[in-house]
Amino acid sequence: MTRSLSQLVSKASVMDDYDPDSMSVARARLFIKQFLNPVNKTEILPLRESIGRILAGDIFSSVNVPNYDNSAMDGYAFNAEDININSPTKLIVIGTILAGKAFDKKVEQGQCVRIMTGGMMPNGADTVIMQEKTKVDGDYIIFSEIPKPKMNVRYAGEDLQMGHCVLPSGHMIRAADLGLLASLGISEISVYRKLKVAFFSTGDELASLGESLKIGQVYDSNRYSLYGMLSDLDVDIIDMGAIPDNPELLERTLLSAAEQASVVITSGGVSVGEADYMKLLLAKHGQVMFWKIAMKPGRPLAYGKIGHAHYFGLPGNPVAVMVTFYQFVREALLILMGQSSPAPLPIFNVVCTENIKKQTGRTEFQRGVLFPDIDGTWKVKPTGAQGSAILSSMSLANCFIVLDETVGNLEAGSMVAVQVLHGLG
Repeated sequence: MTRSLSQLVSKASVMDDYDPDSMSVARARLFIKQFLNPVNKTEILPLRESIGRILAGDIFSSVNVPNYDNSAMDGYAFNAEDININSPTKLIVIGTILAGKAFDKKVEQGQCVRIMTGGMMPNGADTVIMQEKTKVDGDYIIFSEIPKPKMNVRYAGEDLQMGHCVLPSGHMIRAADLGLLASLGISEISVYRKLKVAFFSTGDELASLGESLKIGQVYDSNRYSLYGMLSDLDVDIIDMGAIPDNPELLERTLLSAAEQASVVITSGGVSVGEADYMKLLLAKHGQVMFWKIAMKPGRPLAYGKIGHAHYFGLPGNPVAVMVTFYQFVREALLILMGQSSPAPLPIFNVVCTENIKKQTGRTEFQRGVLFPDIDGTWKVKPTGAQGSAILSSMSLANCFIVLDETVGNLEAGSMVAVQVLHGLG
């Protein structure tokens, strides 16, 4: 049975295993996913402008690709029945076929045609022998190797058949998709409109870039990390600034963000012991759940709705902001953007070259460097100190070392799960 977010906020017992003071990472992801409603407005875009956008409908092939049988090699087209297994096959060359050109004669017994890669297979021929596998003898060629019948031929519809669903609704357009759609003659496609995401930081201790730091202040790095992560997802970004712990100003900013965007993200103000202004405002204007996730870094997390906007309240520590974004917000945004089945960040197992300290009972996302060892295998090492305020660890890292709640201290040489971030550079 589908339940509403308001039911969960007002009466947690409607959900099995719901415990806001002890939520696993997997359970929190599951709860969030239940309440996501993707965008439904669409627009038509020229093909080149659609990269990174989400398809708003299935795309079917109106033609066969390729649309005719053609040669996969530079060589000679002939009929496989002419292959002589008892002595070298010798065929007379009756013409040449270039890519994009048709041949108006039929290839008869004992004949062949010189053909270039992509050239249309002539009538009567069903096989192509590579030119490197032949010897020229005047107007004839002699096979130096016996090819398999129907070798080196690309058949009509081999890549895509007419009427086949090429790309499904909810698919994110990538570089290869542009070429694929262009091969079908498609110049524009229907995509979902961009998701609007507003975000701001909270706290008296935050100073904006260009300001002089006062005693007890730090520069607001979270907005810049969030901007970078959001930029990777091709959403419309609305930066609402760094907001001090002023109830009236926080309220105006929160409501303005919810009016302008489909998603609101804040950093800070959701931990125990922090100023209660944000929690009071969220309770007043929205339906928001506050969780203590069994993870490190990033224990406090808030999720819910402010008006029609989805809300994510992230911790204030810089690394915790990035970890919680990648573990919870990224997938949610992709679903809200219209992607039907977002691909998770890849996870695989490798050897860790250093000792790791860890407590059981919680999932940890330690920052790591995945690297090729001299033996050609991939290995990982931690970036060093793993404090949630050490943002340099994220700059050094190209992966998370994912250690679930059952894992404790590990010795060098242990196998660990790694979650790749943005490539291996």
